[in-house]
Amino acid sequence: MASTAPTSSGNKLTWYILGALVLGIIVGAVINATVSNTDAIVEHFSLVTTLFLRLIKMIIGPLVFATLAVGIAKMGDLGVVGRIGLKSMAWFLLASLVSLTLGLVLVNLFQPGVGLGIALPDAGAQSGITVSGLTLKEFVTHLVPVSIADAMARNEILQIVVFSVFFGVACAGVGEKAKVMVDALEGLSYVMLKVTMLVMWFAPFAVFAAVAATVSKSGLEVLAVYGKFMGQFYIGIGLLWVLLFLAAAAVLRGRAVALFRAVREPTLLAFATASSEAAYPRTLAQLEKFGCSNRVASFVLPLGYSFNLDGSMMYCTFAVVFIAQAYGIDLTLAQEITMLLILMVTSKGMAGVPRASLVVIAATLAQFNIPEAGLLLLLGVDHFLDMGRSATNVIGNSVATAVVAKWEGQLRDEGDIGPDLENAVAPADAKPGPIG
Repeated sequence: MASTAPTSSGNKLTWYILGALVLGIIVGAVINATVSNTDAIVEHFSLVTTLFLRLIKMIIGPLVFATLAVGIAKMGDLGVVGRIGLKSMAWFLLASLVSLTLGLVLVNLFQPGVGLGIALPDAGAQSGITVSGLTLKEFVTHLVPVSIADAMARNEILQIVVFSVFFGVACAGVGEKAKVMVDALEGLSYVMLKVTMLVMWFAPFAVFAAVAATVSKSGLEVLAVYGKFMGQFYIGIGLLWVLLFLAAAAVLRGRAVALFRAVREPTLLAFATASSEAAYPRTLAQLEKFGCSNRVASFVLPLGYSFNLDGSMMYCTFAVVFIAQAYGIDLTLAQEITMLLILMVTSKGMAGVPRASLVVIAATLAQFNIPEAGLLLLLGVDHFLDMGRSATNVIGNSVATAVVAKWEGQLRDEGDIGPDLENAVAPADAKPGPIG
């Protein structure tokens, strides 16, 4: 009988993260109420969070490269890679359209910017966010790394994916001569997942520090001031989760509940740290535990981190129209549809950009002559909003990966899944089902 220890360990970590989240709120509130200048305390808390995120970034490059290259090498057919890529991109585009449209519909329904009741920043004020439009030339050239070392050094997931695809296809083309290389990379993927398990035990401390720092600086009062806006945004997040669950249920049938249960820990981690990137290694492990083939999960998941940020996209339309409402600017239906189409393109450049949603929003505001200063309305609560966005990004990419795996016949049956897969990468050839 397989040991259940790993599952118990995973459940403990989930509770530790949840406890750290609550404790961070309490400690942060106490500090904010008793200390006049919290800058030094916030800086010390931030050191812990920064250390954890750097540990995660240390893992992602080698993990994406090893798992993706091995998965493609074992497919052995460029046509299969192209087919999975097309199915993935079709799902991403549909999910993007749904996310953006939902944000647009809800912000017009709720109208959170109307009668805001607080002083608006001067229209000429600077938000401090660097506006950068992503041109077609910049996007295409950004796809291909100058070198794999440069891409890994900067954790450019999309560039690592591109190199890994070429490398994996080349290994498949060489055949038996590449077996030693493929076996070594497969061993590397197991090692990196083990490193992930070790790093994850530091997560509760990072969660506590991140939440305590934010509450210490902004206080719980900021939640009261923006309570209406935040509440309505989280209603939107909840509705998006429902839509994602229904989409998963339509394809996975009864296993949709098991999928959401499988990724609850990385989702909670993304929520608590406000970073979907922090949850990437654990999400990959949990999807393989759920039954997704390694060759599909290691391909679709990193691609999704570049093209399928559902929570961030919904926030973009919600936030842009909110700012327009706050300044009394009426957008026509044609303008809102144009905005949606623009965001369909610009949101694909968000991966790897710090505070990416705010950068995309700033660029969109400029397109419609909405004061960029409106971003100042969001900065105080952006961390709390980013928590919901990040968790939703994890859910959206988990659903996408499981759906594509199902379409490809690469989703193992529940009876073939054991608890021993909790902390290991599923072998690329472990009962994968047909791939042709």
